[in-house]
Amino acid sequence: MAQKTWFITGTSRGFGREWAIAALDRGDKVAATARDTATLDDLVAKYGDAILPIKLDVTDRAADFEAVKRAQDYLGRLDIVINNAGYGHFGMVEELSEADVRDQLETNLFGALWITQAALPYLREQGSGHIVQVSSIGGISAFPNVGAYHASKWGLEGFSQALAQEVKGFGINVTLIEPAAFDTDWAGSSSRRSAENPAYDEFRKVAAEQRAQRAGSPGSAAATREAILRIVDAEVPPLRVFLGEAPLAIATADYESRLATWREWQPVSAAAQG
Repeated sequence: MAQKTWFITGTSRGFGREWAIAALDRGDKVAATARDTATLDDLVAKYGDAILPIKLDVTDRAADFEAVKRAQDYLGRLDIVINNAGYGHFGMVEELSEADVRDQLETNLFGALWITQAALPYLREQGSGHIVQVSSIGGISAFPNVGAYHASKWGLEGFSQALAQEVKGFGINVTLIEPAAFDTDWAGSSSRRSAENPAYDEFRKVAAEQRAQRAGSPGSAAATREAILRIVDAEVPPLRVFLGEAPLAIATADYESRLATWREWQPVSAAAQG
């Protein structure tokens, strides 16, 4: 297989780091972004000039465009662009401050949008490319205490589905990856939390128990290396694909419930048309 070039955001840990390793191990080249590129020193020592570390805060649109150009100049082309940078925010909707929500959207939604916009001219010119957006089971379903996170991922899902239709004619593929719980520190030190309102204390305990039950035993991020390679190597990549066993059951129950409600209320919906 011909060598491929990758641009991956959020490579300091979690999926981003594991997928960079997967690419490098098979002889591909990677432009790897991180807020702190010192976290990539061991990869540079091992893989040499096959990896280009780029210091980047994805919320900075100008820096995003500059980073993508630097990667294009260094690699000569961009085959795979992965928007992985992001974090989880915990807080009931009433508890969310304006800063909480804006920060969450700036990173998870706008950061991915800016990188996508920066990469598209290069992909269109070469007539090929694959944009991979790291969403979540939380991008198609929703649970209490993570409303801001859901808002960011549902937004990512929406613009990416539109994007897939817009760029298909240019030979560009788009894939939304929707993981379940993995050992990525998503709910740990990388997450943020709103100031808690005591009115939700009891329900917060229930929500935490429900989340623990859904998560079960988190998957291994390292175990997803083969999966990402199969996805980006596919002749016809999927628009959406889950990672982990749990999401399919969650999505099935959620969509069956939606369809049942829509059908039940269809007479009212139809009558509203006049």
